[in-house]
Amino acid sequence: MQRLTQDIKSGQFNHIYLLYGAEAYLRKQYRDRLKEAMIGDDTMNCHYYEGKDISLGEVIDQAETLPFFADRRLIVLENSGLFKSGGEQIAEYLPALPETTFFLFVETEVDKRSRLYKMASSKGCAVEFAVQDESTLKKWILGMVKKENKKISENALQFLLEKTGTDMENIRKETEKLFCYCLDKEAITEADIEEICTKRIGNHIFDMVSAIADKKQKKALELYYELLAQKEPPMRILFLIARQFNLLLQVKELKGKGYSNKTIGEKTGLPGFVAGKYVVQASRFKTQEIRDAVEACVGAEEAIKTGRLNDNMSVEMLIIRYSSTGG
Repeated sequence: MQRLTQDIKSGQFNHIYLLYGAEAYLRKQYRDRLKEAMIGDDTMNCHYYEGKDISLGEVIDQAETLPFFADRRLIVLENSGLFKSGGEQIAEYLPALPETTFFLFVETEVDKRSRLYKMASSKGCAVEFAVQDESTLKKWILGMVKKENKKISENALQFLLEKTGTDMENIRKETEKLFCYCLDKEAITEADIEEICTKRIGNHIFDMVSAIADKKQKKALELYYELLAQKEPPMRILFLIARQFNLLLQVKELKGKGYSNKTIGEKTGLPGFVAGKYVVQASRFKTQEIRDAVEACVGAEEAIKTGRLNDNMSVEMLIIRYSSTGG
């Protein structure tokens, strides 16, 4: 990111930029900053292509066209999938780019073995925007809080992150809601966060599985009905329950091997501040119980797809089965 900031500040640009990674907010921020610095509001010399049905012949024709009363022609390709497959034609073309043409690729996922990725990283500037760690996210939130002349305690900050997750776009949206809600208040409290911030479906699922582990059947079913009321499809809920149990199985096995919470987080892709919660939740199940639950999720999906049970009933029976005191 420092490289991008330097290029924007100096006005000295690479002919090829690749912005990629799971953090969409940062990808979009730097996409827009680069575009503004390179071409400004010149719509005649800026061409934007999105999706996998891009005509590469048309893109190359545009690249070969001299800019109209300007120094640069910028071509932006977003979510093209070319860095996973089908990018050979562009990779072959890029070394012959005219001096006035610049490419900006923006992708969520890339295959680093692909010819196009190797070309972009060796001849241009490739920057990965990964999910940010807890420390970075906290500093970012504190910066926004300070700009609003407000305060937030460490506990409230931690609670906010647990509510929002690590997605920076979601964090930004929820903090803006908080600032509006706390307009006349100096400090943002946990009560404010609980009142105004939207609970992610992932948190709902985590709480539901916790209720199942504690044999709190009524609570587990209430959480399920809340998700249905929010128009979440039962099949998606089932997928997320299965994903939760799969994660718990991984966590349980890694903890059994003596790994620290931090290492478990790294191996499972869970943020550090979340991994500890999963370790605690996993400890409330026996390993075989988790394996059985994963298999039951597969069975529930099969029952739905074969028409033996409707989706709503199948998920409800799964929750009842594993939250029963006799289960």
